[in-house]
Amino acid sequence: MAESAYQKVVLEESGRVLVERARWCDDFLSRMRGFTFRRSLEEGEGLVLVEGSDSRVNSGITMLFCFMDLGVIWVNSGGEIVDKIVARPWRPSYLPQAPAKYAIEADPGVIKSVQIGERITFQQL
Repeated sequence: MAESAYQKVVLEESGRVLVERARWCDDFLSRMRGFTFRRSLEEGEGLVLVEGSDSRVNSGITMLFCFMDLGVIWVNSGGEIVDKIVARPWRPSYLPQAPAKYAIEADPGVIKSVQIGERITFQQL
């Protein structure tokens, strides 16, 4: 599936938009860069960190050199939310409780509106 540089992250059942404009990060450098050295997010901004397959270790994130809290939602290859957390700055790593293919990073408030087991879809912009 060819992906655009940005995707809209949508809760499948309700159609509610979780992240209006998420940068699609499917290569090593873009995943590594993430929100490193950023101090704030624009409204509706986020990242989708994409791995090749479901994995706990490979879908983990680091918050080193990140200066703000992030809401992180892990999603498996079937589109199911498998974990969520507010990630704090300067923590060496966060791993999901179950294997995931996608780590969605956005405003911390995003995790309040989703439940583990719900499904996510991505829409090209």
